[in-house]
Amino acid sequence: MTETYSNGLYLDWIDQSIKKEQNFFGYANGNWQKKHPIPAAYPHWSIFDILEKQNEQIVREILEAATKNPEKKPNSTTQKLSDFYLSGMDSKNIERLGITPLNTEFERINNIKNKTELQQVIAHLQTIGVNALFHFGQEQDFKNSRKVIGVATQDGLGLPDRDYYLKDDAKFKQLRKIYVNHIASMFKLLGDNARTAVVDAKKIMEIETALASASMPLCDQRIPCEIYHILNLAQLKKLTPHFNWQQYFIDLNHPEIKSINLAMPNFFKVMDEKLATISLDDWKKYLRWHLINTAAPYLSKAFVEEDFNLKAAITGCKELLPRWQRVVAAENEALGFAIGKLYVEKHFPPSAKKAVVEIINRIRDALKNDLKTLAWMTPQTRRAALKKLALMKARVGYPNQWWDYSTLRIDRGPYVLNVLRANAFLKQHELNKIGKPVDPNEWEMTPQTVNAYYDSSMNMLNIPAGFLQPPFFDPKAPDAVNYGSIGFVVGHEMTHGFDDEGAQFDGYGNLKNWWKPEDLQKFRHATQCIIEQFSQYKVNSNISLQGKLVAGEAIADLGGVTLAYHAFCASPAYPRAKTIAGYTPAQQFFLGAAHSFACNIRPEELYRVATTDPHPPAMYRINGSLANMPEFQKAYNIAANSPMVNAKRCVIW
Repeated sequence: MTETYSNGLYLDWIDQSIKKEQNFFGYANGNWQKKHPIPAAYPHWSIFDILEKQNEQIVREILEAATKNPEKKPNSTTQKLSDFYLSGMDSKNIERLGITPLNTEFERINNIKNKTELQQVIAHLQTIGVNALFHFGQEQDFKNSRKVIGVATQDGLGLPDRDYYLKDDAKFKQLRKIYVNHIASMFKLLGDNARTAVVDAKKIMEIETALASASMPLCDQRIPCEIYHILNLAQLKKLTPHFNWQQYFIDLNHPEIKSINLAMPNFFKVMDEKLATISLDDWKKYLRWHLINTAAPYLSKAFVEEDFNLKAAITGCKELLPRWQRVVAAENEALGFAIGKLYVEKHFPPSAKKAVVEIINRIRDALKNDLKTLAWMTPQTRRAALKKLALMKARVGYPNQWWDYSTLRIDRGPYVLNVLRANAFLKQHELNKIGKPVDPNEWEMTPQTVNAYYDSSMNMLNIPAGFLQPPFFDPKAPDAVNYGSIGFVVGHEMTHGFDDEGAQFDGYGNLKNWWKPEDLQKFRHATQCIIEQFSQYKVNSNISLQGKLVAGEAIADLGGVTLAYHAFCASPAYPRAKTIAGYTPAQQFFLGAAHSFACNIRPEELYRVATTDPHPPAMYRINGSLANMPEFQKAYNIAANSPMVNAKRCVIW
């Protein structure tokens, strides 16, 4: 970070012209927002984005070093890191080849002669990363967390969510027109005449709208029992008589699969009807579209630019990222843990891990004390909650075991084929888990990721190394600031184990009710408070947040910042904490929390966030959470009638 840094506080981020009692997020970050306009290639610009770009530059250096390594042996990790990067950066070869690397795939689609072959091609396309009709992958069994099962979920859309097809307001109507024109433009780049391209684009829109109409809303997907339906082959055949699941598993090279979780039965019922009624030629158009939609970012300039046109309409971005950033992003997806191993060797000292583990332990203690003293919780539920917390695991930095990429073929080009082969490798890595015990050592996020996550089925929180840098974590900063920033993150992820969704899983990661009925009723009443609070917030002046969609993240935010504050107050550092530049330790804590979410965002992206993102926008993650905290009100001496003090405080944990 390049801003003025005083004893761990970014004082020049503060905008004194904004009243803290009106908008604490704006007060804490107003000057940062003025000094950090959104770069043209981004839909938003935040602390997360800045750190991600810094990490991308580090990864770029790692990859360029690999290209210059004179000892890279064939099929070695170094060779693969080097050749993937060089193939992606070789714009001349990419332009020369044009669409030709995909000729085999287009011929495969064109040669489909019947519905049996159609399903075989759907399975093949899914293995190379093409969003064809639905998604099939793996997950831990909700009711037996030691076992990995197959799961089929709704998918097959080219727009971000079902609402983009179904909502009737002007913004979505306009985006639908843009989308149809975009599909037609892509077909014209493939050589179709203009009339045929438009007709085919409208047909694809018709198919996707039918799939969207059958898709489960995002809010409903947050209810575990609503997306858990174990069906065997006979039951699958009865529900979807026109789709041969047994042959599908054979086509995926996993004939041993005999049952799966069909997460959204209604979607698959409608999908099956459409397989029977939509013509083979129209399905070919649909698959052709999704193939080029997947591959376009890795092809010649005309395809890349047309692909960006749709992204710009949805997010408001003004220009493409530089080629090196796009290639680094693709390689992070393809070879992320090979890159991550080199990343942590160079950029993550053991001392950082030790300090964060200490913070995690103190926040765990704060939640333990909270659970012990909650007045509304009966002893039976209290014991179960404490047991779940005791069983909760935490991992920091990076995995203990690294991936084996020896079966992944990477060469100097064509670039798009490296991407598709990597997709196939990742898909088989995923599908090979089905039917096997859970691997407790595997991570979902690579070490260089600027993020963190909690896994309900593992009862485990994970903080990658990429997150552990200023302003989220700074060994030189006061403890108050670190507890407000990385402590907030840790508390947030820990609280996910007890949010409205996580609270349905026990300490072993199984979907199991561990609540007494009266306690569960009180908990649901408390979460309803959050739903109602966040439903009142608006973006772009007129778009309301979906309280049910953001409830889990908003609960985790409130729990996270509350636990982090209590942990700080109970830490040995608290009695020694000093006032800095007129800010008390408590005030420093809340500044640290707000600074972690400093952000600017485009109106178009805010529209998307309000529609599809389970996280509230950054301003409400801070203001909405702090308005429920008496500790915040006291720290800044804020009047009770202020917008930063909820008249009806929401209290969860």
